Amino acid sequence: MSGQRRGFVCGGSWALDRIKIVDHWPVEEKLARITGTDQQGGGSAHNFGVDMRKLDPTMPVDAIGLLGDDPDGDFLYDRAAEVGIDTTQLHRTGDAVTSYTDVMTVADSGKRTFFHHPGTSDLLTPDHFDFTSTTCRILHLGLLGIHRRMDAPWAGDANGWVTVLKHAKAAGLDTNLELVSIESERLHQISRPCLPYADTLIANDHEIGSVASVATVVDGRTDPDRCREAALAVLGEGALRLVAVHFPEGAICATRDGEVFESSSVAVPVDEIGSTVGAGDAFAAGMLYAVHEGWPIRIAMELAHATAAMSLRSRTTVGSVEDVDTCLESAGFTRP
Repeated sequence: MSGQRRGFVCGGSWALDRIKIVDHWPVEEKLARITGTDQQGGGSAHNFGVDMRKLDPTMPVDAIGLLGDDPDGDFLYDRAAEVGIDTTQLHRTGDAVTSYTDVMTVADSGKRTFFHHPGTSDLLTPDHFDFTSTTCRILHLGLLGIHRRMDAPWAGDANGWVTVLKHAKAAGLDTNLELVSIESERLHQISRPCLPYADTLIANDHEIGSVASVATVVDGRTDPDRCREAALAVLGEGALRLVAVHFPEGAICATRDGEVFESSSVAVPVDEIGSTVGAGDAFAAGMLYAVHEGWPIRIAMELAHATAAMSLRSRTTVGSVEDVDTCLESAGFTRP
């Protein structure tokens, strides 16, 4: 790929997160008290793009997505523009409301549960993606499984994600897939046809297990050995150069040249955790920033963990992410 290319195209999921902090998670037909509310942009493309601009305000970021012609769409569009994301391909429509997610976050644990309304996400198609004029280097694409038209067959391809990945590769971009923790069989079905057209995959423990058909979470606990097994299995079957798996305790990264790296997460005091929402996107942003800049994989994992740890301090997806040096220093790391 041309050395003159720089930056990221963030394509796919743009949604509004309507955040509610609750005092506990109730059983059915019982009541929980809402102790706080907020709203923030959400979806993989939004979270990754804003995080990337916060990590490095000089990094070019292009948006591709579909918003409603409504106040939620205005909020997301304005948010992208405010942080310097190119909104040329952040399309608008009056045919559906902007995609939104009710994010229910338990105050004490920071754990969250999502209630998602797809809205405009269901109308997104490969026709909304144009790579002919971008000078960016990497496409960050997601979320597979929650976009009705993108998830369906398209132009002879298994799904629209495959079509977009093919077009991106033909235009000279590297590609990264962003998954979502839906039902395992469904995620396996949608993701597998995409693997020959992806260069990197950054996933959590459940997602990599779904792709590889390996039980990576046993009795509610992550099994790092099985995560490693799943990462290597996925790496061995596609054209991927790198597969990274993150989970609360740490991460594993396997590369095409046979190297496997393991690292622990950055410890964050419980009383400093606002929410875990957005931590996976922050990990991906840190990891891919370092990959983009040619850093060693072990240092890339440090930045990924540091960015994720920084994101935990906010109740919103991107509220507490800082620049690269601040993230690294807060975790006791340094640039290469």
